[in-house]
Amino acid sequence: MRMAVILRAAVLVLLGSLLVPSGGHGAATVEVRNEIKSMGANVKSIIDYLTSGKGKHQVYDRLAKFTDTFGNRLAGTANLENAIDYMLDTMKTDGLDNVHGERAQVPLWVRGKESATLLEPRNQNLAMMGLGTSVGTSAEGITAEVLVVRSFDELHNRSKEARGKIIVYNQVWVSYGISVAYRSHGASEAAKVGAVAALIRSVTPFSINSPHTGVQDYEDGVEKVPAACITVEDAEMLDRMATRGTKIVVNVKMEAKNHGLVWSRNTVAEIKGSTYPDQVVLVSGHLDSWDVGQGAMDDGGGAFISWQALSAIHHLGLRPKRTLRAVLWTGEEYGGYGSQKYYEDHQNESNNMNIVMESDIGTFQPVGFRFTGSSKAKGIVSEIMQYMQPFNASKVIDGADGTDIEWWFNKHVPGGSLENQNEKYFYYHHSNGDTMTVQDPTEMDLCATLWAVVAYCLAEMDEMLPR
Repeated sequence: MRMAVILRAAVLVLLGSLLVPSGGHGAATVEVRNEIKSMGANVKSIIDYLTSGKGKHQVYDRLAKFTDTFGNRLAGTANLENAIDYMLDTMKTDGLDNVHGERAQVPLWVRGKESATLLEPRNQNLAMMGLGTSVGTSAEGITAEVLVVRSFDELHNRSKEARGKIIVYNQVWVSYGISVAYRSHGASEAAKVGAVAALIRSVTPFSINSPHTGVQDYEDGVEKVPAACITVEDAEMLDRMATRGTKIVVNVKMEAKNHGLVWSRNTVAEIKGSTYPDQVVLVSGHLDSWDVGQGAMDDGGGAFISWQALSAIHHLGLRPKRTLRAVLWTGEEYGGYGSQKYYEDHQNESNNMNIVMESDIGTFQPVGFRFTGSSKAKGIVSEIMQYMQPFNASKVIDGADGTDIEWWFNKHVPGGSLENQNEKYFYYHHSNGDTMTVQDPTEMDLCATLWAVVAYCLAEMDEMLPR
């Protein structure tokens, strides 16, 4: 209900203002401001189409059908490849140009059956999820006493106690950027002090006894030991037991296996530019997910607003001067395998890349746009973002975010990402809770609207963004 009221109020403001940017950002010249202002009628048609016209709730419905059909889509699996086939067929049917897949190799890791069981001081099954690329155990598993630590420093200080034990990291959530280090490096740090396995407190600020998976990185030259995440609740319970001096024994069983690299594809679709077809505005999200939940939030939403941006512009009969290109990446969850291959294959186009955009941190209520580029380019983007002011989504924040677009920053290509109210993103991240229930159709419409408006205006301008 709250979103419906906001949307109705925003539409009224749009009608009253005729979508004219304020022109209050000094970095953009008068000529640029006038050029952006001249796009107002087409921008209004995009906004109307996506918020109240034929495109209303379309992105949500499309994503729901997709995720309900395919579920989660782990890189390297037949299920992801079937999902890619579906997207290629559907985008062709949608009428987009140059729809095709581009091959890239990705890891194939199979989870298999897994369990963690508390044996002492009492018997209890511990909810756990193996971490991507982890090695497995024998059929009998690993049974060992537990050493609970709260930091890497504590682990190193207690290294004499660690040999032959299972390390439990109960590192309290600080932020994703800080806490994820325990998921990424916990196994190797444990192995360095002679431990036989690592159980890491899930990287989340909130839990209902739900483990969260993710990729972990083995350090070269260090023995590989099994690694899994347990819930916040169980990590804290084990910590309390250890603090009381209780002996803790756990059995860990994991059938996890790594099968090397296999072929996958990035999914590509375009609207070919009318004047400068070799110059590109790229929008993107990743199509692969972890093998839990539905991958609706991470990153079905980002992938589908990228398709929706092109779809809306195409169905309105608009063909901007530059090519609009949507790329739905593969292999992002393992560290950007698909986008790295794409960059390697296309880096010779860097001088013609006007901007690379990625949405991979949720598609909740949008508040603005994160941007990496020159101050002059930021001024131009800020002018365009005034079109989103009626939705309270016009902020321009320094620092675009996204594993799949960072390759291009080395070539000084401007970058952009979606800024949204994603305070609860890590509640569901990499867990069985990442389902369509997390998504809101009106919020997704507004995310697609922001994405389409920015992409269209940057593709329609006479000049590329200054480097």
